[in-house]
Amino acid sequence: MRHLIWVLALFTGGCRADPAGREVLSVYAASSLAETFEELEVAFELMHPDIDVRLTLAGSQVLRLQIEQGAPADVFASANPEHVQALLEAGLVRDAQAFAGNDLVVIVPLANPSGIESFDQLPLAERIVLGTVNVPAGRYAREVIHRASQQLGAGFEARVLGRVVSEETNVRLARAKVEFGEADAALVYRTDALSSDRVRVIPIPEALGVRASYVIAVAVRPRTLMEPAAEDWVAFVRSGEGRAVLGRHGFNAP
Repeated sequence: MRHLIWVLALFTGGCRADPAGREVLSVYAASSLAETFEELEVAFELMHPDIDVRLTLAGSQVLRLQIEQGAPADVFASANPEHVQALLEAGLVRDAQAFAGNDLVVIVPLANPSGIESFDQLPLAERIVLGTVNVPAGRYAREVIHRASQQLGAGFEARVLGRVVSEETNVRLARAKVEFGEADAALVYRTDALSSDRVRVIPIPEALGVRASYVIAVAVRPRTLMEPAAEDWVAFVRSGEGRAVLGRHGFNAP
């Protein structure tokens, strides 16, 4: 029966195999999920030795565009529910479920050349990096900055945005600018800050913070035999073991 499935796959294009003959499960995930999903990948493959999980990591908006253009994703995990909702409405994913939450923080280089010790001092930075307006982290960052201007004065938003020297397509690129001393500060997810030993974290006051909601869904593709494995991956991410891994990497409950 297994051989019959593989023969059928050759004609349908619905299954892919790695060199060891394992079925390939293609998981598209927001870049901020990198370390977490890499750990989950190892555990999942131990439970499913016939499956090879392949992670594609990028900004959520980039992954959405790739799926819309026909990329062979089996699962999509986004840092912004709106990208999943768009794919739901297009009939390209199904069974969308929230599985994690995240918060923004400010990061500065270890040397902290601008002397920033609190969020209200962010305008002291001469070079600030944000995500682009299309990246979830960039959108959330602008929301935080705008909200802060209502407490810290309208000039706060203008001063901060006036010091933005780079807009990146994913949060890892924004973090890298600070790690390599190319920026004095950036707004990134708390999980990305915690996974680096080359930055200092400046918390954002809870009253000003924005909670990022992560949503995962099974991709709907014609002639695929991988939907059961995709469902198993989603269930594993949302299981007790999956939540424990997410928690160790700094994610909140959804």
